[in-house]
Amino acid sequence: MLMQLSKNIKVVLVGTTHPGNIGATARAMKTMGLNQLALVNPKIYPDAEATARASGADDLLADAVVFDSFAEAISDSHFVFGTSTRERSIPWPLFDPAESADKVAEVLNAGSSVALVFGRESSGLANEELELCNAMIQIPTNPDFSSLNIASAVQIISYEIRKTLIGKTGSDEEETTQDSLVSNEQLQLLYSHLEECLIDIDYFDPDKPRRLMRRLKRMINRTGLDDNEYNIARGILSAAQQAAGKKSAN
Repeated sequence: MLMQLSKNIKVVLVGTTHPGNIGATARAMKTMGLNQLALVNPKIYPDAEATARASGADDLLADAVVFDSFAEAISDSHFVFGTSTRERSIPWPLFDPAESADKVAEVLNAGSSVALVFGRESSGLANEELELCNAMIQIPTNPDFSSLNIASAVQIISYEIRKTLIGKTGSDEEETTQDSLVSNEQLQLLYSHLEECLIDIDYFDPDKPRRLMRRLKRMINRTGLDDNEYNIARGILSAAQQAAGKKSAN
């Protein structure tokens, strides 16, 4: 059961500069039973240093999928966690590693998939990338020296997830009847439809955005929409456009 759940967890590395960090991440993942690795525009890959640092987890490197864009890498994921040590002007829902593990278990038990995203060594995730995430994980490091190697961060978070999943799958829990969460790709379609609708009903001026869409994305991300809720939301937006004499392009 644990192995089956773990197959629905993807680790995504964005813009990794040093190939050794990719290999070390693969090793950290394998020790915790994770095997889905996605790479977004790695600077150097494949590379002998990555294989050497994997130390026996080179099968994960062989199966790793390389993507040209972050959106493409997470399009099939239902709940996306970004990781960051920086404070943001518009804070995203924030979890520590143990709290995120509980959320991961909840998503997996609903039959949905999770992506754990780790940004660039020097700058982490851009705000535009963070907007594609449902929530953020922050490891409570020493504030006077908060720098943490990517593979170490992967190890900490994946350990908490494994510990939580072992605890939950070891008990006789009732089967969930929760609907599957929508994929990240569906979520981006909803955001496009929402922005279009708000423009059609004269609520949103794209020339003076004032961070409205970013705040709305944060609000929707917190809910974790399932398929039924997604269809209801799309239906409401279409009805609002029809009432305004408009037709959706999404």
